[in-house]
Amino acid sequence: MAKSFFGGAGEMGRTILIAFLIAIGVRTFAFEPFNIPSGSMIPTLLVGDYLFVSKFSYGYSEHSLPFSLPLIPGRILYTPPERGDVVVFKLPSDNRTDYIKRIVGLPGDRIQVVNGILNINGEPVKRRQIEDYEEEDRFGRRIPLRQYVETLPNGVEHKILEISDTQSNDNTAVYTVPEGHFFAMGDNRDNSVDSRFARVGPIPRDNLVGRADLIFYSTDAAQAAAYEFWTWIPGTRFGRLMSGIR
Repeated sequence: MAKSFFGGAGEMGRTILIAFLIAIGVRTFAFEPFNIPSGSMIPTLLVGDYLFVSKFSYGYSEHSLPFSLPLIPGRILYTPPERGDVVVFKLPSDNRTDYIKRIVGLPGDRIQVVNGILNINGEPVKRRQIEDYEEEDRFGRRIPLRQYVETLPNGVEHKILEISDTQSNDNTAVYTVPEGHFFAMGDNRDNSVDSRFARVGPIPRDNLVGRADLIFYSTDAAQAAAYEFWTWIPGTRFGRLMSGIR
């Protein structure tokens, strides 16, 4: 009986170990789940969205590994991101904090914001105003925000929000994106700490974690405790489940 028990325990241990290694492998080399804790990417991403980020889109660096283990020198199997990609990256100032923004500037680009309009290499990016986006404040009031469709030079269209075109970062100096770096901005333009700010700055290619590809779950009860299961179904945004990110 003792031999049978220990044999069964050993088999269970091996099964758990194999499952753990498979999970680590998928998380490291294929897809990693992330959740959205802030509103800097509204209307594309909402607080309470849960995403799959493809780790293979841009190749692999140490930040592809759990705890950013320094086992990969530089970046291997590298494919550069395209303008308009929504990316997760490690904040350059600490190489630890995960940020998510949209790539708008490539190496060598000159980026400037003039009266709220993104300019790339001296050319204003086209935008057209559409219906207002209604955001709920902490008091439950519905606040209308101006919403635009922005068209980047490569034809990628995406929605952005603007409180106005006269906020503190609606007029900037010209930023020249260094070689091997990218310029990223949030879609919620007046509520985003991004490459316009010294705290973030240009994103080194080695800090890229992956491309945000799919919303697999979304809830407007994101602040509820995990044990408050009664909020799970009523809070689910069913229309956002399994939707692609663009």
